[in-house]
Amino acid sequence: MSVTIDIAGLPPERISVVPSPLAELGMALHALSEPGHHPQLQGWVTAVSTRLDPGLADRLCEADFLWRTTFSDVFAPFAGIPGGRAQPGATLAEELDQLDMLTDEQFVHAALEFTCQPRYDIAEPGPLDDPELRRRSLELAAARGAVQERVTRRLLEDPPAVRAWFRQLVLDCDEAFFADTWARLQPQLAADARHKTELLRRRGLGEALASLSGAVSLDEEAGLITVDKLLVGRTAIGDGGLVLVPTSLGWPHVMVLHRYGWQPTITYPVSGCHPQAPSVEQLTLRLEALAHPVRMRLCRHLARAQHTTSELADAHGMSAPEISRHLAVLKKAGLITSGRRGRYVQHQLDLSAVARLGSDFIEGVLR
Repeated sequence: MSVTIDIAGLPPERISVVPSPLAELGMALHALSEPGHHPQLQGWVTAVSTRLDPGLADRLCEADFLWRTTFSDVFAPFAGIPGGRAQPGATLAEELDQLDMLTDEQFVHAALEFTCQPRYDIAEPGPLDDPELRRRSLELAAARGAVQERVTRRLLEDPPAVRAWFRQLVLDCDEAFFADTWARLQPQLAADARHKTELLRRRGLGEALASLSGAVSLDEEAGLITVDKLLVGRTAIGDGGLVLVPTSLGWPHVMVLHRYGWQPTITYPVSGCHPQAPSVEQLTLRLEALAHPVRMRLCRHLARAQHTTSELADAHGMSAPEISRHLAVLKKAGLITSGRRGRYVQHQLDLSAVARLGSDFIEGVLR
């Protein structure tokens, strides 16, 4: 599974690396609403939450469908501007002006992503035009509570009023906490954007994309960017450009805006702060490897000390070839390491790799 971007014929001058204050505010709001996704931001989340005005906190609860369960494209309005060549504004005010350039249909489509619209990457009528989609949007909103149903109804009945409401909410967040946060993060994001731009100029798009995340790759011959994600999507550059947006608050998320008719955009975590997440294939291999009870018991032995295949066979009452097959699965998944000592090959669990799967597993095998 992956999201692909067809960039056939895309000249280098139409590739931009640009920080976005509005996108980073969206990341900040997501971290505030889902702190469990971002444990490294716990201190910042606590500091902001404790001083947040109760009235503003209530308004954020009304709007959290824009950033809690999905990252709404209202935080990337530049991508929806016709022509596909616009870039994020340098300030929140500039990006809010870009938001005003979107049509009501674009704004409503982007705001109602949480209603799980059937297709994201093809042209389809929206709930402003289609009574059945309107009914379905309200039904899905109601399933998430009275507050979201009320906001969705307002959105469908008066998009300009909701757009003005959202604009004021952004400005109030900026005054309450985000201006200080952006002042601290902006230099880091700008420096990363300059570094990626220079890498793009000197080494080419392939190396620049590889530096964003291990999840992003380029097939130069096919003219195809692939982003390794647990979803399937596709888009094409056409006559537009490609925008890469660095984020400091967004790790571990790597996001691809591939909405039909919008400019493709990849939002990536800035370099050097966090370990790379495994690919979807590697994650699948690890989970499948650990799903077998024998391999779970082997992990318990190998978490405590190094063992040879013969030692493991004796301990588990199995033949050496059977143990070897299970060890091969664990090794392919990157969960064990092996090294020779004299005549013997010894195996041990790679605790650093396993720890990233979760502390519950570590505690279980060490208990």
